[in-house]
Amino acid sequence: MSDLRSRRTFVRGAGAVAGGALLAGGLPSLRLRADAAETIKVGFISPRSGPLAGFGEGDPYVLELVRKTLGKGLTVGGKTYAVEILDRDTQSDPARASTLAKDLINGSGIDVMLTTSTPETVNPVSDACEAAGVPCVGTIVPWEAWYFGRGAKPGQPSPYKWTYCFSFGVKQFFDQFVPEWHGIETNKKVAVLYPNDADGNAIRAHLIPDLQKAGYTVIDPGGYEDGTSDFSAQIARFKAEKCEIFNTFPLPPDFATFWRQATQQGYTKMVKIAQIAKTGLFPSGVESLGSLGDRLLSGFYWHKEFPYKSTLTGVTPHELADGYEHATGKQWQQQLGASMSLFDVGFAALKSSADPKKKADVAKALSTLKTQSMVGKVDFTSGPVPNVSPTILVSTQWIKAKPGSKFAYDNVIVNNVTDPKVPVNAKIVPYNS
Repeated sequence: MSDLRSRRTFVRGAGAVAGGALLAGGLPSLRLRADAAETIKVGFISPRSGPLAGFGEGDPYVLELVRKTLGKGLTVGGKTYAVEILDRDTQSDPARASTLAKDLINGSGIDVMLTTSTPETVNPVSDACEAAGVPCVGTIVPWEAWYFGRGAKPGQPSPYKWTYCFSFGVKQFFDQFVPEWHGIETNKKVAVLYPNDADGNAIRAHLIPDLQKAGYTVIDPGGYEDGTSDFSAQIARFKAEKCEIFNTFPLPPDFATFWRQATQQGYTKMVKIAQIAKTGLFPSGVESLGSLGDRLLSGFYWHKEFPYKSTLTGVTPHELADGYEHATGKQWQQQLGASMSLFDVGFAALKSSADPKKKADVAKALSTLKTQSMVGKVDFTSGPVPNVSPTILVSTQWIKAKPGSKFAYDNVIVNNVTDPKVPVNAKIVPYNS
C-alpha cells in the first residue's frame, strides 16, 4: 500500500507542475489509475538520443501533459479505463526501434502503438505492428517514404490493415517550395543532396520530376550514404553548375558536415536559397551551426502560430510553446505540437472504437477516423492512398534574433500556401543578397 500511495502522490505532483521542471531524461513509464477494472496500454516510441535526438527533445514535456490529462482515466462508451503509457527511446537506431516495438507488443501487451519522427523510427515500428496485428499510428515521416518505402505499390490495394500515418508528403514540399522560390530571382538551378535512405529515395523519385516540370534544372549527384564525411565531389559539381538553389533531406550531423565544407570550399557564396528538410528543424541544430544557420529555410509541420489546439489536452499552441520554455529553459520547437497531435489522434481513435481493448475495433476506428489535432485536420478516409492522411507544411526561415533576445535565432513563417489559416509574419530573405 505504501508503494501505491507514493505513486499516487507522485502523479498528483507531476500533474500540478505541468509547467514546472521536468525530470531529467523524461518521466518513466507510469500507470495512471482510475476507478476501472481494465487498463489501456499505449506504446510510444520516438528517438530521444543519437543523431535524431532533436526530434525527441520535447517528448518528456508532452508526455507529462498527456499523463496529467489522463490521470483520472479515459471514458469510452460510458466505461472508464485506466491508461498506461509506455514510452521508449530508439536511440536513433532502426533495429532498436523494431526490437522495442516487439517488446511492447509481446512483453507488455500494448493495445495501440504511437510512433513518430523519420522513417528510421516510424517504418520499423509500423512493420512490427503490422506483423503482430496491433493498431499503430505514425507521424512525421514523408508519407511516401512510409507507404511505398514499406512495400506498397502504386495503384494496388493497400497491404496494411493495422498501420496508419498522418504526415506531410511530396506535394506539401512542392507546394511549399515553388511559390517561395519564385519570390527570389535565381537561375532556377537546384542542387539536391538526397541520401540513399528511405527519405532520400522517396523524395528523389517523387519531388525531382515535379520540380523539373515546374521549370527547374535539378542537379543530382546521386544518393550518398548516411554518415558521409567528405562531400567535396558533390560541392564541386554544384559549384561547376552554378546552382543558386540548394535543397537537402539529410540526417542533422550530415548536413552540418556538408554545410561547413560547402562554406570552406566557397559554394555557399553563390547560394540564394538554402532549403533544408529533416535537419534545420529545431533551434539546437541551427544554433550548432553558428552564423551559418542564419537565413536557412525550413519546412515546419507545426509552429506556435498554428491556430489549432490539442483536442486531448485542450492546450493551445502558445500555451504548449511557452510552457515548454518555462519548464526547460529551452526554446520551443516544432516536434512539441507534432507529438501532441499523435496523442490527439491516437486517443480519438480509442474513444471512437467499439471496444478500446479489442485491437480489431481500434484498427476499424482508425480506418474511418476524421478528427482535429494540434497540427490540423486528420482524415484517414480521403487518401491520397489508404491508411494515409496528409497534413500541412508551412515554410519558415531562421533569422538571427535581435540583441538582448534570450535565444540565438527566431523562426518566422514566410509561406502558408498549404493552409491560409496559418499567419505569415515575415518576408523571405535571400541567403546571399
